[in-house]
Amino acid sequence: MSDKVTIIGAGLVGSLLSIYLSKRGYRVSVYEKRPDLRKNRISAGKSINLALSDRGWRGLEGVGIADEIRKVAIPMKGRMIHSLDGKLNLQPYGKEGQAIYSVSRGGLNCVLMDLAEKNGATFFYNERCSHIDLNSATSYFENSETKRTSSVDAETIFGTDGAFSAARLQLQLSTDKFNYSQQYLEHGYKELVIPATASGDFAMEPNALHIWPRGQFMLIALPNLDKSFTCTLFFPFEGEKSFAALDTEEKMLDFFKKTFPDAVPLMPTLVHDYFAYPAASLVTVTCFPWSHEDKLLLLGDAAHAIVPFFGQGMNCGFEDCVVLDSLIPQPLLPGEKGSTSAPWKNIFREFEHERKKNSDAIAQLAVQNFVEMRDLVTHPDFVLRKKIEAYLNEHYPEKWKPLYSMVTFSDIPYSVAMSEGRKQDRVMEQVMTLKGITENWQAPETMKQILEIITRYS
Repeated sequence: MSDKVTIIGAGLVGSLLSIYLSKRGYRVSVYEKRPDLRKNRISAGKSINLALSDRGWRGLEGVGIADEIRKVAIPMKGRMIHSLDGKLNLQPYGKEGQAIYSVSRGGLNCVLMDLAEKNGATFFYNERCSHIDLNSATSYFENSETKRTSSVDAETIFGTDGAFSAARLQLQLSTDKFNYSQQYLEHGYKELVIPATASGDFAMEPNALHIWPRGQFMLIALPNLDKSFTCTLFFPFEGEKSFAALDTEEKMLDFFKKTFPDAVPLMPTLVHDYFAYPAASLVTVTCFPWSHEDKLLLLGDAAHAIVPFFGQGMNCGFEDCVVLDSLIPQPLLPGEKGSTSAPWKNIFREFEHERKKNSDAIAQLAVQNFVEMRDLVTHPDFVLRKKIEAYLNEHYPEKWKPLYSMVTFSDIPYSVAMSEGRKQDRVMEQVMTLKGITENWQAPETMKQILEIITRYS
């Protein structure tokens, strides 16, 4: 059997996967339709900031680069809520010491590609996948610069080419009983910038993810190493308050000054940034199966693209790599006879059945968290609930781990976290109806009642 594998897509997941497979002894070739990111700094319309959390760190630790990335990652310990009146409120994400980390998409991708090449993977750029022969695991490419076509034979193919995957399209066109759906939000997004101050410092608290929640829309900001913030406006495409409505400089500035009054003075290039590019869309993609025999497997966004509101797109994709690696038999010991080849068909089936339920769960949770971020975080009942949950987690960790912590600060399967989260919703619905809960939630008698409610649902 051949030990050659082809990876289509050199983004974050494809690059990380190439390292895992190279370390397993496979001869890995990675084909990417865009130019080399290290020579052409491009974002392909995606956010240049990402929130790295425990599942993502685990993927990086598996190839030995977590410590290197920590040096260029900025910890964000909570949500900094910006009210319309200018008041600030920090809502911690987890326990003391827990944080999510702002990292540069491009910077991380470059590090992964460098490490992949050091481990023996070979990258080919400007190569658009035009067709895949699923019977022979042969991929066909067209070079966007030379217009030359080529074919590449391999033992198997991994499709990590994003939400609009060519590899997935081949499954749609060439296989029977392939289920596929895509669901767009009515909201899109634009990226804006808060630069460093004149003195070269951060204009706001750097160790937080800033949110301006405004009901049906929101603005967020993540810190960068150059002391700037990358801001993202999540906003309806159509309607009274929408991208369509803010079609002139005057309308846009008037809206921003009324809606995000403390942010506007920090955004000297707001007009240029807002009108420089069209609003980008937000899509959830689900499909199944993710594989065909032993010839092709989809991972990352190609299999399960999600909206960004739980910060788990990259983390989920990196977890794909960890899970797949765990299913591959350990390499033979020196002197043993055999092949590098893995029983891919069985591995692919086990992988997709394990990951499908979890990717479906985080897709639902991501949409749900959008509502929380844009609308609920300023409500007094929501803030009180989060305080109670944090207290329970600190004093009774065996009885309560908040949904956000299960998703972000653990490797509990997403599907299990979602199920537990629904139980917690039922618990907290009852807790919030307890007499005197607002004033006396920490009182021993009230806490006793809360623990009794938790027990009933456990």
